[in-house]
Amino acid sequence: MRVFKTKPFIRFAVREDLEDDALCEAVQRADKGLIDANLGGGVIKQRLAREGQGKAGGFRSIILFRQAEKAFFVYGFAKNDRANIKREELRAFRELAEQMLGYDDNALAIAMRNGTITEIRCYG
Repeated sequence: MRVFKTKPFIRFAVREDLEDDALCEAVQRADKGLIDANLGGGVIKQRLAREGQGKAGGFRSIILFRQAEKAFFVYGFAKNDRANIKREELRAFRELAEQMLGYDDNALAIAMRNGTITEIRCYG
């Protein structure tokens, strides 16, 4: 399973002090079938724990996800900032999922080289 985060998600994660370990844990749960919300079209929503507070009061992440293959963290938000994403945002995420989940190794390498995505090393 390869796990990536996009440049906008990286800005969110840095601002909120989210560690890659929390992202890996969210993807590992999803890969085991423990998905918080399947939004269809390769888009899922997973909870991320806030340091010292757990998942309930933490963050939500939008992940483009294909089980046992790839996951892209594309959007994050605090639960207290907004309840959910809008219908038109979901439509855009589904279109993005169709594109990005189809990336082969060459396309992934190009996206990493140009800084669009960064790979996260998850172990376990």
